[in-house]
Amino acid sequence: MTADTAIRYESSGGIAEIILDHAPVNALSVPMIEAIIAALKRAAADDAVRAVLIASAVPRRFCAGLNLEILRGKAGAEARRFVQRLYVDLSDAQHNLGKPSIAVVSGTARGGGMTLAVSCDVLIASESATFGYPEIDVGVTPAIHFANLPRIIGRHRAFELLFSGRSFGADEARELGLVSHVYPDKDALEEARKLARVFAAKSPAVMRLARAAFMRANDLDYRRGIANAVEDFCNVVATDDAQEGLSAFVEKRAPNW
Repeated sequence: MTADTAIRYESSGGIAEIILDHAPVNALSVPMIEAIIAALKRAAADDAVRAVLIASAVPRRFCAGLNLEILRGKAGAEARRFVQRLYVDLSDAQHNLGKPSIAVVSGTARGGGMTLAVSCDVLIASESATFGYPEIDVGVTPAIHFANLPRIIGRHRAFELLFSGRSFGADEARELGLVSHVYPDKDALEEARKLARVFAAKSPAVMRLARAAFMRANDLDYRRGIANAVEDFCNVVATDDAQEGLSAFVEKRAPNW
């Protein structure tokens, strides 16, 4: 782990764990998301790894989203570099992983943290987990989730969450079909490990082929939607209202739209 990336990679018993450890909120930077992608590729290349967990070591935080300084007052190329990594490269790394991935969401998941969690095959949540898409409140858009959330929970429920920006708890996330299981905070990681061991006990060759078939069957136009999401996000970030919203959030004041 380095100060820049704050990612730990641990592997034991056929399970690789990618641990986010960037206090106070696991805010995503370009080096951090690149480290997550590199860890996924490392797990993909290791025949001893049969399942992957993504979890957080920061209490009450899974990932609060991106570091807003990446977007605030910066050239469009810098925003594009980040969103290319977060949207396209992360999706490609997960798509080509060849083994199941499980997100263990304990505490807060917002914005880019939602992107990271939803990129996994299964989401496990602790009882204290909360979710949300607050981008609209700071003048940007959760563009990739326009492509994935309606496919998971349905168009109308997705619209309400994406355009209200409200947060919601673990039980609602389970009712919506966003997460598979909710466990007490002290048990969530170990329960996720139990599920990972179930996956790890399967034939790795069959799991790889079956997961690839699952990806193809459920891909539809999602990968095209990711490419569009990069353009949509960058177009919005370049507007005056987006820059005002980002500044207002950092300065802890109401935006002047």
